[in-house]
Amino acid sequence: TTEMANQEEAKIQVSELDLLSSMFPYEEEFAVTDQLALAELKHYVENESAEVPSSKVQFILNVKTEVSNASMVEFSMACALPFKYPTVLPEITVRSSLLSRSQQILLNSDLRTYLMQNFSGEPCMLSALEWVKDHAAAYIDKDLSSSSMTASQATPSEVTMFTRLWIYSHHIYNKQKRKNIVDWAKELSLSGFCMPGKPGVVCVEGLQSSCEEFWSRVRRLTWKRILIRHREDVSLEGGGHAEIQKQRKFPTLEEKCFDAHGARGNHMDLGQLYHFLEEKGCADIFQMYFGVEGH
Repeated sequence: TTEMANQEEAKIQVSELDLLSSMFPYEEEFAVTDQLALAELKHYVENESAEVPSSKVQFILNVKTEVSNASMVEFSMACALPFKYPTVLPEITVRSSLLSRSQQILLNSDLRTYLMQNFSGEPCMLSALEWVKDHAAAYIDKDLSSSSMTASQATPSEVTMFTRLWIYSHHIYNKQKRKNIVDWAKELSLSGFCMPGKPGVVCVEGLQSSCEEFWSRVRRLTWKRILIRHREDVSLEGGGHAEIQKQRKFPTLEEKCFDAHGARGNHMDLGQLYHFLEEKGCADIFQMYFGVEGH
């Protein structure tokens, strides 16, 4: 069952974090930045809670390594363990004041490639740490202005994908779920809208990684039926804040109620939903949801 798998993954995370803290007893080498998430994870593992932890454990590993002229350089690895880790890779960003932006991007993309090629399903934080120790210093002197540096290396893929998810649920009534949807979207800088009632419609748009995080959280709540009805991905040139804003069709994420009718006052007026989508230039989505031409 997924419950068993979650427990298993959580146990592995706890033992790996224990190992790291025994190897690196000093705060300046290893520091958990979100103690609450760690406490929640341990609580879950000790079987005192059936609630899957609500946030990832995040921590910093600081690595000192020698550069060519025998001076020491410090790299900091900001890490987060997704719930499914180790069946999915950890999220790691390596930084150093001596790296230019493009050097840092290349270093992180090479580290990720190394992990993707060598690890699937087993804990890999120590291997990542070793890799950084052995390889990171070389990136400080890399001259990336040369033409050999391709555009794709200069811009990591997750920064440059804009995604819009159209989520369909059999119904959304629960106040807590509705609050989660709005709060999580805000936390992840996503815009869109949520139409509660029956059926329930949620649209979120923003950075691809944020949309995926949002979906993984929402999906874990209990639903009679929930699915992604349609997904749009646009790759952005440059992927800066302005580019992202330009793609948005909705200014923020808000709950939209369209004159409800029906016995429980919960059936939304789909005609009004259609006009709302039409205004936003998304009328074609209506057909994907309801299989009819809207008017």
